[in-house]
Amino acid sequence: MIVELRQYTLHPGRRDELIELFDAQFVESQEALGMAVLGQFRDLDRPDVFVWLRGFPDMAARGRGLREFYGGPVWKQHRDAANATMIDSDDVLLLQAIVPPPAHPRDGRPAESIIRATIWYRDRPFDDAFAQWFTGQDTGAVAVLSSEYAENNFPALPVREGEHAFAWFTRSPGEVTPPDHFGVVKTERLRLTPTARSTFR
Repeated sequence: MIVELRQYTLHPGRRDELIELFDAQFVESQEALGMAVLGQFRDLDRPDVFVWLRGFPDMAARGRGLREFYGGPVWKQHRDAANATMIDSDDVLLLQAIVPPPAHPRDGRPAESIIRATIWYRDRPFDDAFAQWFTGQDTGAVAVLSSEYAENNFPALPVREGEHAFAWFTRSPGEVTPPDHFGVVKTERLRLTPTARSTFR
């Protein structure tokens, strides 16, 4: 599975406005075109950031699905309202799923859980040796992803290029620190709470 990790910076005080619109209009309309809305979240430490995950069976399906959605009637009807909430929507990592995010039924109930995401970066791809080390750690990870290096096949939506990222998600607190010889140069940590219609919770 190909996964986009999307972090949107919004105008102050407008996150709930976007979430209401997103959950009402942009979930089934994307999934009807073969894409998967894997999770939608409020960032607990950044009140004006909306984080979400979108999945595709492969890169060909990504290009096709994005063209159909952003050229289709639902986005055209609601894009002005969605874009009006956003300052920046270009913070996007293109990843491949080693362990895909789990999915639960969309019941519309408020989610009380906290999902913790850790993203490691280094100056070269994360290789099999790193993956073997990570697998041997007691991380409690429920989803694991690493950089996808295929060319962005929908240039209208930029992704961060030249990045080497390894992301993992857990439901419980805890930290794992890679040994120095793996060359991790940056760590990003997110504390996320799912929206009412997020399947990842």
